[in-house]
Amino acid sequence: MQLFYFQNPKDEFTLSVEESNHIIKVLRKKQGDTLFFTDGKGCEYTVKISSINKKSCSVVIIDKKKQDKIHKGHLHIAIAPTKNISRFEWFLEKSTEIGIDEITPIICSNSERKVLNHERCNKIIISAMKQSLKHYLPKLNDIITFKKFTEKNIQGVKYIAHCHESKKLIFHKLKKTNKTTILIGPEGDFSKEEIELAENKNIKSITLSKTRLRTETAGITSVLINNII
Repeated sequence: MQLFYFQNPKDEFTLSVEESNHIIKVLRKKQGDTLFFTDGKGCEYTVKISSINKKSCSVVIIDKKKQDKIHKGHLHIAIAPTKNISRFEWFLEKSTEIGIDEITPIICSNSERKVLNHERCNKIIISAMKQSLKHYLPKLNDIITFKKFTEKNIQGVKYIAHCHESKKLIFHKLKKTNKTTILIGPEGDFSKEEIELAENKNIKSITLSKTRLRTETAGITSVLINNII
């Protein structure tokens, strides 16, 4: 099975140039062939190719069904983009494959990367969703400063993972909750001031491992633990 994505499908719609090109030139599909789509909101659409030419492909919906989300709860990771952007993009891809609901890039005191190509990052997430046959598209928020993020009214339990010497909860021993937000710092970790600010906002300090993890590894570890426990 191959899964395609269309944000707001109607009874009949025309695919993007990129998707049309893939269907026509790579998959060599023809008029009357069946395809499967998701809207990224949990629905799977069975469609039939109604018209096709060298440059575009139109389809008509013949069936629609709601799919259950594979992982439970709502997991939100707020993570500092890495200096090497490929490492951050790897996190986006793998966390989507495993199971995540929301991602917020954050700018911290020790951040070496403070800008992102939001469109490119979102394309990576969409591709990973399709590749892993998931029907729920993780939400990618705009990049925001650490301070502004801590001021947001985020529901559920909130944790900050860091390497500083302090009393920290062990994340894999914590009871799984319906809504969980985890903050992951940059290379160089969060500053002491940031940790104090977070704790004053009732964001609890946690440890993810007995060893020091790279930013993207800490992000993936959080996703894995949340999906397993």
